[in-house]
Order: sequence, then structure tokens, then C-alpha cells
Amino acid sequence: MTDLKTAPTGALNSLGFANPPSETRVVAAMSGGVDSSVVAAMLAEEGYDVVGITLQLYDHGAAIEKKGACCAGQDIHDARNVADQIGIPHYVLDYESRFREQVMEDFADAYLAGSTPIPCIRCNQTVKFSDLLRTAKELGADCLATGHYIQRVDGANGPELQRAADPSRDQSYFLFATTREQLDYLRFPLGHLPKTQVRELAEKYNLPVAAKPDSQDICFVPQGSYADVVKKMRPGAGRGGDIVHIDGRVLGQHEGVIHYTIGQRRGLGVATGEPLFVVKINAASRKVIVGPREALLTAGLTMEELNWLGDGSLEDACDAGAQVLARVRSTREPLPARLGWHSNQPAVYFDIAEEGVAKGQACVLYELSSKNRVMGGGFISATIPADQRISA
Repeated sequence: MTDLKTAPTGALNSLGFANPPSETRVVAAMSGGVDSSVVAAMLAEEGYDVVGITLQLYDHGAAIEKKGACCAGQDIHDARNVADQIGIPHYVLDYESRFREQVMEDFADAYLAGSTPIPCIRCNQTVKFSDLLRTAKELGADCLATGHYIQRVDGANGPELQRAADPSRDQSYFLFATTREQLDYLRFPLGHLPKTQVRELAEKYNLPVAAKPDSQDICFVPQGSYADVVKKMRPGAGRGGDIVHIDGRVLGQHEGVIHYTIGQRRGLGVATGEPLFVVKINAASRKVIVGPREALLTAGLTMEELNWLGDGSLEDACDAGAQVLARVRSTREPLPARLGWHSNQPAVYFDIAEEGVAKGQACVLYELSSKNRVMGGGFISATIPADQRISA
């Protein structure tokens, strides 16, 4: 397990506690998928006092039949079946109202404001690592274990958050908002394992979800239609406006800024003979600004809702122009950058201009020397365009 190799000297169990497993209570967050099910089975096999908890986050009627999601319908039944098979108590907590308020409402408002939200980060930040973590403590658990692919490693100044050993499964981008206090309490038993081995473990434990496919879509977005969800939650959200070229030409009209994201090329509804991309969204004036690919280049960005896990303070790091690796999309590798200030806000300046940086996405910072340690990050509040034709 991930924490075995980092347990303090003299620790008696693989999670880093001095008590034997039988005297260590662990709440296992069980979504009904393969990863969290394997975590629960591994810990139960080692003799821990495991309590499985599944969160019911949404329903929307069709959830029972929806494939590729989590935390609703069939997934709850799957989690219960796994718990029964491995012989641990299992509870389902109704967090629908919290999830709607903290994740779904934020999602809709962000799109209306011209941002591109990441609800999975909000879910980890609020419902899972705040509300569920508090519930685990109320149950007398020593820690909360999840099936995330990320590593918790004991460092000189306390536990550190590091990228998963399997880069193809690494979820560090979605967990940058994990605080130091939360990290003290969390455990990630799969962080050092490749997905193939996790599947093998599921078969070894004969889990009923061993062949279950991984969730792909945002759980509350059916068929991946973000705009339909926003319009349902915010009637009137589809108000139209102009599609404007960065040179000022009005090229056409759109049916709502909620249909567009930075970097989008397809489905613009305009044709000029040159490839065009969405380079900026002005929600207040309902304008979608488009331009050539080079207009997507971003020299830097500012951040809000910051979480710092590095040594010292973020302010000192910004004052010193600390060198870091910055990641602005979950599907991209981190790029060299330096910290600083812009309009009195913490900022990131890329060594080489980055493409398609969107307000509302996360900027996750990694240690330059190790390339693995998560230093923290924040949500992108504004971009600093490399193209002078675009205002910040």
C-alpha cells in the first residue's frame, strides 16, 4: 500500500498508525466503482476495522440506468454488494442537497459567467474531503481512505501530496485543493499501483465490480451536454449574442455563451476561410470572441481560492519568483513557469506561452526539482494574453 513505505519508524500498520490494524478504524469511501471497492477489500483483508460509506449525490430519475457515472442508482447497489461480500458494515448517506448546492449550483453559475468549471474538483474539495471527512471523524475513524490515484508521502515538514506512480491514472490535478489538515487524515492506498494491478486485485477478491468500466463523464451531466444542464438549472441561460473576431468584425450570432469554452474550434457556426478558435468569452456583453490559433497563447494567469502545500508561504514564493511546474489542464503535462504577482494577485508566468488557458479551470503547481510533489494551486481568475490584440 502507498503509505507502507512512508510509515513512521516503529509504526505497526500499513497506514502509518502505531496501533495494529484490528484497532485502527478506517472509513472507506465507496463509489461503487472498481478502485474504491479494491481499497475496501485490501484494508479488510489486512484486518482493519473498515466501515464503507457511499454518498448518494444525485438521482434525476434516470440515474439507475445511467452508465459511466458514480454515486447514484446502480452504483450504490454495487457498493453495497461489495461491502456484503467482504464482510464490512456499509452506510449510504444522502448528500444530494449538499452536492446540488456546493457543486451543481457552482457549475451552472460558472458557465453563466463565461468560465469553464471543474465540478470534480469542487466535489472533492467540499462534499468528499470536507463533509464526508467530518462524518468519518464523527464515526471515530482514524482516517478516511479513498480510491484516488495519488500518493501521500511523509516529508520533512509533514505529509506531502505527490503524483501517482502510474502517470496515466494520476489524479493530482483534481486534488490540488486538499488542505494540510485534510492530508493528515486522508490515505490513498492505490497511489503506487498501476490500474492493471488494481483490476487484478478486484478479480483476486472476486469482487462483483471487477469488470465494471471506469466512470467517464461528469456524473450529473447526461450524454455530456453541459449546456442542457445549465439551461435546466438556470432558465433563460441560453440568451444569444454576437460572435466577434478579435479584429472587431461581427461574424455571426450564437445562442448563449454557455455553449462555448476557450479553445473550442468546432460548432462555432461561422466560416471565414481560416480556422477560428474561441479565445475569450465576455459573459456580461454576451460576446464570444474568436481568432486564429496563435491568439490562444497565454503568457500568464492569476489565481483565486488558493491552496498552498509547499514549504514556507505562497506570498514568499511569489515575492521570490519561485520556479515551478504549472498544469492548466488535466490532460496536459505541467510546464516550467515562475510565480509572481499581477494586479496584486498571485500569478503564474509561463516560460513558454501556454495555449487555451481558461478562466475557471485549475492551475496546479508542482515542485520543479522532483516534478512529482504537488505544491498547491488555485482556480484561474484571469489570463494574461500573449497576443496584445486581446485584453486581459
